[in-house]
Amino acid sequence: MRSLAWPSGGKVKKNETKFDDAMPEGGSLPELASKELSRTLLEGEAKLEQGSFEEAEVALREALSINNEEARALLGRIEYQKGNFQGALQLFDGIHLSGLAQSMRFHASEKPSIRNQKKGKNPKPDTLSNFLHASSLLIEAIYLKAKSLQKLGALEDAAHECKVVLDLMEEAFPGGLPSTWRDKKLAMLVNKMSILYPQLLAQAGLNDRAIPAYRQALLSTWGPNEDTLAALQKEFAILLLYGGVDASPSTPSPPGSRDGAYIPKNNTEEGILLLLLLLRRNILSKGVFDYSVLDHLSFALSVYGQTGVLAHQFEELLPGTMTRADRWYNLALCYCGAGEDKIALNLLRMSLGPTERPNNVASLLLAAKICAAQKDLAMEGVGYAQKALEQMSPEVMYMKSRALHILGVAFGTQASVPSSDSERKKLQQEALKALQEASALESEDPRIVFDLGLEYASQRQLSVAVDCAKRFLDISSGAWVEGWRFFTLLLTAQERHSEAELVLEAALEESSRWEQGRLLQTRAKIQMAMKQPLRAVHTYRQLLSLVQASHQSFSFEAWNWQKNKTGGRVEEVEVWQDLASVYTELKQWKDAETCLEKAAALKPFSAITWCATGKLYEAEGQQEEAIASYKNAIGIDPAHVDSKVRLGTLLRERGGIHATPVARSFLADALHAEPTHEEAWLQMGLLYKAEGSTDDAIDCLKAAVHYEQTSPVVPFSTILPSLSW
Repeated sequence: MRSLAWPSGGKVKKNETKFDDAMPEGGSLPELASKELSRTLLEGEAKLEQGSFEEAEVALREALSINNEEARALLGRIEYQKGNFQGALQLFDGIHLSGLAQSMRFHASEKPSIRNQKKGKNPKPDTLSNFLHASSLLIEAIYLKAKSLQKLGALEDAAHECKVVLDLMEEAFPGGLPSTWRDKKLAMLVNKMSILYPQLLAQAGLNDRAIPAYRQALLSTWGPNEDTLAALQKEFAILLLYGGVDASPSTPSPPGSRDGAYIPKNNTEEGILLLLLLLRRNILSKGVFDYSVLDHLSFALSVYGQTGVLAHQFEELLPGTMTRADRWYNLALCYCGAGEDKIALNLLRMSLGPTERPNNVASLLLAAKICAAQKDLAMEGVGYAQKALEQMSPEVMYMKSRALHILGVAFGTQASVPSSDSERKKLQQEALKALQEASALESEDPRIVFDLGLEYASQRQLSVAVDCAKRFLDISSGAWVEGWRFFTLLLTAQERHSEAELVLEAALEESSRWEQGRLLQTRAKIQMAMKQPLRAVHTYRQLLSLVQASHQSFSFEAWNWQKNKTGGRVEEVEVWQDLASVYTELKQWKDAETCLEKAAALKPFSAITWCATGKLYEAEGQQEEAIASYKNAIGIDPAHVDSKVRLGTLLRERGGIHATPVARSFLADALHAEPTHEEAWLQMGLLYKAEGSTDDAIDCLKAAVHYEQTSPVVPFSTILPSLSW
């Protein structure tokens, strides 16, 4: 044995410690203590490998002067790091935290001695540091115990362990950790457990408990850093959107929040708010942009019907976050969902510019879809769809059926635009060809089947159209109201009015209240066709109550019904116009006039209202007033077919060398715009008969009979293609 050599001459002074082994050159006392600790841990680990748990604990306790629980914590950490989670649990099971909360409160309230501070004496060994170190060991043991249980699949038990620690900390420090403790290991461990707890509940499928746990973690005072907080917010938002649990609104308010602050009404709103905060943080930070936040937000706002808000988020993205073409395409999707088709189409035109992405299939198909159902843009849609088919590579060949579907609808829409008979027939053939090819590729796509049936119906191939309508209802399980309505109109075109009414009754029972508008309107039309005007009045009153109730309701369904430009929405002015026609049929002139006044108050410049007024005057025998009303209607809408037909009829009946050519002109314009209008064919036939053109008259009257036998109570043109739903 040799003594420790000191620089003061080599003698060992009084109270100097002797060591059996010389200290290595360049060593120090802290380093020696650390090495002794490491050696002891290795010895304990060796005994642990031999299965001597108690001997390993005793060795650690004697060497480190720590108690039994702290030794178990250290040994358990060794086993956890080795991946022996079962062995770690055996050690951690002997650790208890009873009395720790009281000890924490005591040490947090203890202050240094004022007398020692005045005399400048060195304080006693830092008992607070020792206590924090020991507490950290125990808390870490429970944390590793929870992680071990998680690895072994015992998620609920792991969550319980986290809950024990969090309850203990809440009991010890209701107002949060002391400021001097927040940079200690203890604070880091508690923070980890506050985050792990809701994650474990979510992994266990206990979403009803995980949601309040996430809220508590986000509002906790344990101080997670910014990155951890962002990750937690993202996890919580995903759980709210996809968890499938309708949790109650968040009741606690964040610290410092103002009274009356907005509280989300449901999970979707809460998830959207969290994602908006995350997106704002992403935009303002200089780190890597998290595109998944934008993806989840896009989904949530789209489902919630707030694509206009989503467009605003894309507009606020900093330059460089995404390419101009990508931004324009995403903005176009948003505005298209918001019903702003013109803005969306202008954005797509820029995106498809020669210097951007002129051959992008997705942009071409979206532009074609917007144009397809609009008469003034149908040919532009045909061009986009054809170009998309030309540019399709094998990677996007799955979109071929969609492109053919859009192309067929665009051809069909263009066929309804006034043109020559030969051009119309050619377009109709192209429409059927494209839709049949699309149906062959995707035979189970309900939208393709519906639009194929609608095209057959417009060409008066009713039996095939009925088969398509039935198939659509089977494939879609009757989920779309327009499918029931289409089937009903086909039955009325086959003069099966009783069956059509039964189908409507079944559809009304299956649909929600706010989807019943068009169904009720169609039922009233059927009742009029069956010569039951009093029943039709009752149905229209039901419809009027529904429309007026939607204006007073604050529910999301009612708002969505009012916002919807297709499908089930019925305007109040339409109800008053239809009621005026019913009362005119009943010869109740005063009631008809009242309905027309209400319609004119809602929409002063309406060709339909003026046309209904003309029919009222005509029924009353006031021919001149009727003619003036029809002229007003045509002045407002030069393409209004019914007004042209009625005006042509009155002029034909008046006769004379001046009136007859004008009548022929109005009737010809009406047939050019709507070749299936049976009343126009009838009046044109009578006009030819009066002129002595027997052959022409026979042809016209045959066409009138054909279209009368195959015309529904409501024109098929009132049903929009499924692309517009």
